[in-house]
Amino acid sequence: MSPQYSLVVPIYNEEDNILELHRRLRSVMDSLDGETELILIDDGSRDRSLLLMRELHEQDSRVSYLSLARNFGHQVAVTAGLNFARGEAIVVLDADLQDPPELIPEMIALWRHGYQVVYAQRTQRQKERWLKRVTAYSFYRVLRHLADVEIPTDTGDFCLMDRRIVDLLNAMPERNRYIRGLRAWVGFQQTAIQYIRDPRYAGEVKYTFSKSLALAINSLVSFSRVPLRLSTYLGLGAAAIALLMAVLVVYWRFFAPHSPLTGYATITVVVFFLGAVQLISIGILGEYIGRIYEEIKGRPLYTLSEVAGFQDHREIARNSRRSIPKEENLE
Repeated sequence: MSPQYSLVVPIYNEEDNILELHRRLRSVMDSLDGETELILIDDGSRDRSLLLMRELHEQDSRVSYLSLARNFGHQVAVTAGLNFARGEAIVVLDADLQDPPELIPEMIALWRHGYQVVYAQRTQRQKERWLKRVTAYSFYRVLRHLADVEIPTDTGDFCLMDRRIVDLLNAMPERNRYIRGLRAWVGFQQTAIQYIRDPRYAGEVKYTFSKSLALAINSLVSFSRVPLRLSTYLGLGAAAIALLMAVLVVYWRFFAPHSPLTGYATITVVVFFLGAVQLISIGILGEYIGRIYEEIKGRPLYTLSEVAGFQDHREIARNSRRSIPKEENLE
C-alpha cells in the first residue's frame, strides 16, 4: 500500500546531522495519523552520509534512500526525491535542521483544510551573517517584481505539496529547475506557515556564495524575460547617448575646438561604454541560449547508483524518464 505521507530530504555531506535528523523525524512520523515514508537522497556525498543512510534503512523500514551517481545539485536531488515519493502529501525539507521537522503536523493540518501547497516562510534567520540576510532579503524582493509569476518572499524549498502538485512537477521536462518557482507557477490553493529559521545543527554551510548566486541567476532566467528586455533597453540607451555625442562633437568642432572635453579621452570613454553594453547584451543572450542548448540535448536529469526501499522503483524511474542503475545495485 502507498504511504499517506512522504518526507523528502536531499543530503550532501551531512554525516554530522543525519542521526539527529532521523531522531526528530522519527518522533514526528510516530505522531502522524497515517503511514509515512522517509526518502533520503544522497547527492554524491564524499563523507559517511551514504553509509549512515544504509544503516538507517536497515534499522527503520520506513526509511528509503536514493544515491545519485555524482553531485547533481540540490534542486536535482529534490526532484529525484519527488520522482520516487508515493505519498498523498509530500514534504520537502533540508538535512541541516534549519527547517524544523516539528512544523510538519501543522502543514498537514492546513493541507487537510484544502490547501494544495503549504510553504514555510521565514520571519527571522538566527545566527546568519548580515551579508547573507541582506542579499537574501534583496533577492526575493527583486525576483518577485521581475518574475512572470508571483513567487512568495523569504521562502525556501521547505514545504508540503499535494500529490497532484507533485505529479505536475514530475511531468515538467525542463532541466534547470527552481522548485519554489515551479510550485508557484502551477497555481492552486497555496498558503504560508511562518517560522523562525534555526541555525544549522552541525557541519558547514553547503550553499556557498557562488552556489547561491547561481541559484539566483537560474531563478531569474527561468521565470523572467526582463533580462532580455534589459539588453534592448541598454541598446536604446547606448544609441541615444551615441546620438547625443554626435551632436556634441559637431558643436565642439565648430564652437569650442579647444574644449578639454574633446580628444582621445572622450572617444575612449564612448568606445568602452558601447563595448560594455554589447558584452552585457551578448552575455544575457548567451545565458538564455545556453538554457536552450541544455534542454535540447535530452540527457537524463540525473543518474542513480543505488536505490533501496522501493519495490516499484524501476517503474517509477521509467515513468519519470530518469536514468536507472543496473539491477544488481537495487533491491
